[in-house]
Amino acid sequence: MERILIAGATGHTGTRIIEILKNTENFKPVAMIRKEDQQQIFEDMEVETVVADLEGDLSHALKGIDKVIFAAGSGSKTGPEKTTAVDEEGAIKLIDEAKKAKVKKFVMLSAMGTDDPSKNKELEHYLTAKKKADDHLRESGITYTIVQPGRLSNDMGLAKVKLAEKLNERGEISRDDVAFIMVMSLADPLVKNMSFEALEGEESIKTAMIELSRL
Repeated sequence: MERILIAGATGHTGTRIIEILKNTENFKPVAMIRKEDQQQIFEDMEVETVVADLEGDLSHALKGIDKVIFAAGSGSKTGPEKTTAVDEEGAIKLIDEAKKAKVKKFVMLSAMGTDDPSKNKELEHYLTAKKKADDHLRESGITYTIVQPGRLSNDMGLAKVKLAEKLNERGEISRDDVAFIMVMSLADPLVKNMSFEALEGEESIKTAMIELSRL
């Protein structure tokens, strides 16, 4: 059974990822948390935790870890400094530690629009930070998948999506479906060393990911 470190475990998408992983036979989630007082949530779920901060030392967080899912984010209510510290520098630091630990795969939750952040002035700083982290992962030598969803909703997932390296349209997708895509991306043959955009659509997640992997 592979041990999967989830950065951003306490976030909306991170908790969904852990719930899915708990019900798989091949993966064991390890929740990365910033504070010890967050442990109880995961102990109640019978999920292992490791206390580590993306803005601090991460060297111990990767011990015994096979793969990583990065679903962390500074949040919309924080300033640009926090976005840089978490979404860019924190992600890059975790990628570097993952490389040292020889993890098998790193699955990154990114965002649609990172290919050209200047097109979205409102989110330019955030998208630039995500782009720098994404580019660092691509160049790291680690096997990776970068998921770039549209606007995230808290609607119930329908497991129907539209995936492509470039969709050339905007829209939204539920956190449930993004979480499922992230977990599916852990499978070694699927979407290997690929970046792709994701919106709600008409195709099942599994079928869409298999078709995308054939490109």
